[in-house]
Amino acid sequence: MEPITHLMTGACLARAGCNRKAAYATLAMTLAAEAPDLDTLWSAEGPVAGFAHHRGITHTLIGLPFDGLAVIGAIWLFHRWRVRRAARRAAGDPQNARPLTTAPVRWGLLYGFILIALLSHILLDWTNNYGVRPFFPFNSHWYAGSIVFIFEPVLFVILLLALIAPVLIGLINNEVGARREIYRGRGWAIFALTAMVAIWGWREVEHSKAMRLAAQANYGPRDLGEQDPSTGSESPVQPAPVLRVTASPYPINPYRWHTVVETPQFYQMATVDSLRSTVQTDPEHDLFYKPPTTLATLVAKRSRLGETYLDWSSWPVVTEIGMVAAIDAPAGTADWTAVHFMDLRFLYEMPLMVARRNPPITGTVYVNADRRVARMVLGGRVQPLEPRE
Repeated sequence: MEPITHLMTGACLARAGCNRKAAYATLAMTLAAEAPDLDTLWSAEGPVAGFAHHRGITHTLIGLPFDGLAVIGAIWLFHRWRVRRAARRAAGDPQNARPLTTAPVRWGLLYGFILIALLSHILLDWTNNYGVRPFFPFNSHWYAGSIVFIFEPVLFVILLLALIAPVLIGLINNEVGARREIYRGRGWAIFALTAMVAIWGWREVEHSKAMRLAAQANYGPRDLGEQDPSTGSESPVQPAPVLRVTASPYPINPYRWHTVVETPQFYQMATVDSLRSTVQTDPEHDLFYKPPTTLATLVAKRSRLGETYLDWSSWPVVTEIGMVAAIDAPAGTADWTAVHFMDLRFLYEMPLMVARRNPPITGTVYVNADRRVARMVLGGRVQPLEPRE
């Protein structure tokens, strides 16, 4: 999920009752819910390095305890700063000294709450189609629930409402002179978390239905010489056997899914409506024949970008584009061969995202005439080459 949803989930987990048990629970759980994304710091070494570590060790069960130590260490430093500041104030005005926290300071319990928030991060990332590897390095398999888009407006609004509503109600109560509650928003937080789980369950049901519909549909290039006598429309050739299928979510609408099926010769994309049980596809634009393996694609797959991409992608298409001159490349590079990497799971369009013209999470490896990797580009950024390349 995107960062704000992670942060709000951590805040709601704290407000559901944890903030009554240990001081700094809201701050700690909010930070911990986003802490695993510190792996983005690896992007400083280049886009491929950042991609290789994205949702890496900081998103694993073996890494979470160390993420938790980093968070609680930051909270402890913040607490020590507050203690020193309070001591200075008390020395100047002993009569106005006040407790630093309402709830008791319990570092062990707080660490446990931080681990809960960290686990929520892995769970939320699992609901997307990008996936996580929680058991790495013992198991490098990517797990993806593929039930919620990376930014789900419905969940975003519910979480935001749960955090804002208690503040607004508190302002109203102050205006009418009502007694101020110490811990506000517990009911709202529980409602938001319950609604999140309910939405996941609803989407999981529709996701399973979309997978079944996609697997049962007939796919294949159409024979322009044959007509279906009952409808007068073009009829497909013998339906190709479906080897596997995936379904990726659209935001907001739980009944609309982007599906990809694999057959022995090609990949077929489609849009599935699980409410109406329909599968819509355009054989001319949604069909991708499996590209041949060439010497250039073999070299590209063994590059750092290629190995990283294929380690992550479950629906990769690796295509030799041909002899091109790389953008911003030195002179004399017209004999470079470009090899393009893309993942069919992300090749669907929505408002503000034209995936067909500008597919997300794609890379290009340029192979020179000596069959060596000359350049790697991921997401429009160039990755510095290492000696082995």
